[in-house]
Amino acid sequence: MKKVFTYVLTLAAFGIILMGCTGNNSSKKKQPLKYEMNMKKIVIGNVDGKQVFEFTLTNKNGVEVKILNYGGIVTQLVTPDKKGAFEDIVLGYDSLQDYINDTPYFGAIVGRYGNRIAKGQFSIDGQTYNLAKNNGPNHLHGGIKGFDKMVWDAEDFIKPEAAGVMLTFLSTDGEEGYPGNLKVKITYTLTNDDELKIDYEAETDKPTVLNLTHHSYFNLKGHGNGDVLDHQMQILADRFTPVDVDLIPTGELKEVESSAMDFRTPASIGSRIAQVEGGYDHNYVLNNSDGNMRLVAKVTEPKTGRLMEVYTDQPGIQFYSGNFLDGSNIGKGGKPYKKHFGFCLETQHFPDSPNHQNFPSVILRPGEKYKTQTVYKFGISE
Repeated sequence: MKKVFTYVLTLAAFGIILMGCTGNNSSKKKQPLKYEMNMKKIVIGNVDGKQVFEFTLTNKNGVEVKILNYGGIVTQLVTPDKKGAFEDIVLGYDSLQDYINDTPYFGAIVGRYGNRIAKGQFSIDGQTYNLAKNNGPNHLHGGIKGFDKMVWDAEDFIKPEAAGVMLTFLSTDGEEGYPGNLKVKITYTLTNDDELKIDYEAETDKPTVLNLTHHSYFNLKGHGNGDVLDHQMQILADRFTPVDVDLIPTGELKEVESSAMDFRTPASIGSRIAQVEGGYDHNYVLNNSDGNMRLVAKVTEPKTGRLMEVYTDQPGIQFYSGNFLDGSNIGKGGKPYKKHFGFCLETQHFPDSPNHQNFPSVILRPGEKYKTQTVYKFGISE
């Protein structure tokens, strides 16, 4: 039996008590719920002898996010369209077991190293480290059992204007071949401004490499409701990192101008995708990369009017157009996820950075603190 924990938030300024909701798994709601901020927590299973919790965060506008402490997975993200109809706009599964069995990284926290490392190998201070080769000849997204397959310790919080979940995990020295005991903390926060904030922090006791990211597949029509090729994409980047046949960067930083990679002004994802072999799965070198938060991408869906903006302090973002989806992944509500049924915008350092001296460094040393933030903000386009 699932255990349910209901939270109560008292807002004295309004002279009312706002009770936690009982939850609604429907993908559509007609009216925003009448409260400021709500949290619900249930136990949905056990993995590796640890309880797996599902946290449901809902803000005053009815935007709702469901998060697991297994893999830090965002399983549901419900937002309104221009007519006020609510839809779940992220791809995912109905059951915990589906997430355990499959590895498309739907909604997960990815680490230690998001994206690819060539030949599963890198060196620090003259010492070479060998990682699992789980993507052809290369290492991908942390290896065979990366952060997306771990049960994290979880602590929830709720405030009048925000609610969230703080996830912590100790990645031990040698895990998946990485050096150092790495303490990681990731905090998801839903605000009343319809923002999903993700804060990443980490410390190590040995020099290591680190590149954390979030891997939701978005479809602003609603998950399973067709492809994303008509979505209008804007990425504020003058350059990208070209890749070889195994999607490993060549080391070049190439201008996007006059190419199918140019999304500096909004263009539909499908307008030039045929010119890109295999579809989009590329790292963009973001403009104004000085370590400060700034708008880096914007996506709109013409029919629903849904808008998503991405803010980050990171130097890169991976735009992936769901090229490997083939209908074999049966998602929520029994919907098959076909090719291009979702897109990812993964804020990050560059793929294979440990093997390219001209790329921004991803080395984390003892005494240093890894700290970065990404914000996905939702709204309606004008």
